[in-house]
Amino acid sequence: MNKVRWGLLSTANINRRVIPAMRMSARGELVAVASRDLVKARQYAKEWEIPQAFGSYEEMLTSGAVDAVYISLPNHLHAEWTIKALDAGAHVLCEKPFALTVRAVDEMIAASQRSGRVLAEAFMYRHHPQTKLLGEMVQRGEIGELLAMRGIFNFAIANRQNIRLEPDLGGGSLWDVGVYPLSLAQYIFGSTPDWVSASQHIGPSGVDESFFGLLHYPSGVTAQIMSSLESPYFTRAEIIGTQGRLVLKQPFSGQDENTVIRHHTQEGELHEIPVPDEYLYLGEIEDMHAAILDGTPTYLSLDETRNHVRTVLALYQAVSQGVIVQL
Repeated sequence: MNKVRWGLLSTANINRRVIPAMRMSARGELVAVASRDLVKARQYAKEWEIPQAFGSYEEMLTSGAVDAVYISLPNHLHAEWTIKALDAGAHVLCEKPFALTVRAVDEMIAASQRSGRVLAEAFMYRHHPQTKLLGEMVQRGEIGELLAMRGIFNFAIANRQNIRLEPDLGGGSLWDVGVYPLSLAQYIFGSTPDWVSASQHIGPSGVDESFFGLLHYPSGVTAQIMSSLESPYFTRAEIIGTQGRLVLKQPFSGQDENTVIRHHTQEGELHEIPVPDEYLYLGEIEDMHAAILDGTPTYLSLDETRNHVRTVLALYQAVSQGVIVQL
């Protein structure tokens, strides 16, 4: 195999971001889409010029038409269909959040191991040059010893029928957008927190429509994160050290050719570090191609993914019980 044949498992809105990346890569091709409704699948395939349409997820998985699938189903279905896809012999790129329990994550990892297929979490921003450059600057000690991180990702949902507001389907701001600053903290600090505390605002939907978390790490550093589904769009990340700080105005979305990392030095100077231009979703697709075709480890490890879910669950426990939770 010198090209990966991709199938879309669902017609979710996020697909519109991933499809261009599949088509940009010379090592992959988008060949199929599956829906629970054949008419819908065919309409979607026609709209996006996808060669094959399937009226069920099972049919696509057993067709022999695809080598890998991108799973963009609602959060509560990620684990079930990831395992079914792996057991059917497909490699899987599963949209974040990976799963809603640690047990489900472990079952997904076990399915990957027994099938010998590649499995990865789709955290697109982690593969972008901006995030990698940020990590390199921190590792080189350009802001001295790390002290803290602040991260925020908010946007307001206009349609109250949105699946993100469904308690039984893995809804809530922390699962949806709070996992971005959470994962950035894990990446920058290189570990899972040793304890967390949190507060939240539960909306009429019954889910956390705003969430505030405090994560303390074994090295003594601290991360503050906020997410919201009821506040106008705003995102930002700030890494603070003993000799300066690094600021990202678009840490998780909206990167373009003018993206820069703002480096505030100890002397009060501001340096703007240009970020190489790259389509935001391309990196995660290229990473899957390298893992499938070359056998290289995925850039985002399954251990990291497991710790993302473990930390989210600890934050929810902290807020529900009103206590500090030790990890």
